[in-house]
Amino acid sequence: MTRTRKEELVAEMTAEFKNAGAIIVCDYKGMTVEKLEIVRNLAKDEETKVKVINNKLAMIALQNAGCEAMSLTETNVVIWGDTQITPCKIADKAATQFKENFSIKTGVIAGEVASLQTINAMAKLPSKEVLIGMLLNVWNAPVQNFTIGLSALAAKKEEA
Repeated sequence: MTRTRKEELVAEMTAEFKNAGAIIVCDYKGMTVEKLEIVRNLAKDEETKVKVINNKLAMIALQNAGCEAMSLTETNVVIWGDTQITPCKIADKAATQFKENFSIKTGVIAGEVASLQTINAMAKLPSKEVLIGMLLNVWNAPVQNFTIGLSALAAKKEEA
């Protein structure tokens, strides 16, 4: 890879990482191309990106994006997206599905290095749509109970 191509790659990754809600770094040592393609397809379905990047170039791009410094070693695949939860979910799903060859190493959430426990906790959270639905149900419950009570009261008065 030429120096200019490396600089272009770092510039592209810096722009991507600046807008990312979460950036998850995973080890994929010994994984077949077919299995890695499954992970890419999982990410593609959720509008999240997956890329195998040279460690040095990834560290430079993360630093340029204003993220907290981290050290990357060995083989790494980076998963990132606009939301904080989706990349964590994809990494967790891949780590569960391909236990022997895929593991979560570290990540950056909101510009700060996140622990493995934080990433796993984020992966267990429901999606934004589910959380909004849960909130709407909580807001709707008092009104629904009030109308049920009024309906029961009206039925009781009609009987009397």
